Amino acid sequence: MSYSAAPDEPSPARAVRGHLVTVVDDPDTAGEGALVEHPDGVILIEHGRISAVGDHGALADRIPPGTPVDDHRGRIVSAGFVDTHTHYPQTGIVGAHGTQLIDWLDTYAFPAELAFTDAEHAAAVARVFFDTILRAGTTTALSFGTSSASSVDAFFAESLRRGTRMIAGKVLMDRHAPAGLLDTAESGAADTEALIARWHGVGRNGYAVTPRFAPTSTPAQLAVAGELLARHPGVLLHTHLSENLAEIAWVRELFPDSDGYLDVYDRAGLVGDRSVFAHGVHLTDAELARMSHAGAAIAHCPTSNLFLGSGLFSLRRAADAGVRVALGTDIGGGTSFSMLRTMGAAYEIAQLDGVSLDAPRLLYLATLGGGRALGLGDRIGSLEVGKEADLAVLDPEATELLAYRSARTSSLEELLFVLGTLADDRATAATYVAGHPAYLRD
Repeated sequence: MSYSAAPDEPSPARAVRGHLVTVVDDPDTAGEGALVEHPDGVILIEHGRISAVGDHGALADRIPPGTPVDDHRGRIVSAGFVDTHTHYPQTGIVGAHGTQLIDWLDTYAFPAELAFTDAEHAAAVARVFFDTILRAGTTTALSFGTSSASSVDAFFAESLRRGTRMIAGKVLMDRHAPAGLLDTAESGAADTEALIARWHGVGRNGYAVTPRFAPTSTPAQLAVAGELLARHPGVLLHTHLSENLAEIAWVRELFPDSDGYLDVYDRAGLVGDRSVFAHGVHLTDAELARMSHAGAAIAHCPTSNLFLGSGLFSLRRAADAGVRVALGTDIGGGTSFSMLRTMGAAYEIAQLDGVSLDAPRLLYLATLGGGRALGLGDRIGSLEVGKEADLAVLDPEATELLAYRSARTSSLEELLFVLGTLADDRATAATYVAGHPAYLRD
């Protein structure tokens, strides 16, 4: 396998040939027309963007002489996966045993994050994180940093080197955590302003105002977060919401005048169409209605919810309320960097809620649905002309079992479903970032 940094300028031209599969809209609303395939298709890429996409026979004459043509026939070529909630600093504690959310933070997450005041450590972890997500076919992620600005510098510097479209932010946290991780409302705001000036819009990087969650921020800090969000209309809001029952009870104790967990954020001006809330497992009907009205999104993190015992998110209730939902790995509470594994876990949780998610819907949640949740649906998430050429190439014969099972599928939908339930990062044959091969398995 090999990884490579992005060229200084996107390659003028490249073509990628294979079995093209994409969703161009939400299958729940667009129906069968949402899933588009070209069994022998080609994507023409110019300066990092898709200039044409369709059947190879129709487009072969449009490939300029001398253009590199990467031949992935027999493999699925999809838009790159979009992870709408992760913590890159927790890469080293994935699979930590034995506690639920609050104890897990105290026992594992906070001690790991203390090390990120060391810029060299942060840079080393960022390299491992980017290697791992690219190997899994993920080309965009919305990630927490730590409360140290150096953690965000390391993340964005690595993203700039790779040419990826990434969003991250410094954690705002002024109480209920180790002293070495605490900031203040004032210092957190100053650090955030400096980081936005340094990184937002540089390369393909974007910033997210990132209070960890309501219990670790005072009302004053949450108010400052709202002011930052209002002052910078291009940035996102990224935080946690209603993940764990003990967490929700703690929020009620800390904010007795609020009308619930979401209301704590709402009073601070943090609920809007640029807000991405991780988890939302235990939201009330009223909270779902408010999120729908505001245009806020939920990052559903199924492997984390299961691993930490947080509960079973109801995609059905969120969809009925009209709330945008996408998928997140929630590393390191989640147990896999692979969005394919995450799709499979989302299917299993929905089954317990009486809903059998089909393959087009799962693919949407992991690609275009993620792009839309991040406000980037016009740039990433599907194979369409004008979009950035972030691609994942999936090998249905990556393992002996996968090859055996894939050979026995009778439709595209069945093949995609098998990939979403049996495959993992071993199925990623290649990952392209802005048309550049960023990871090659072979």
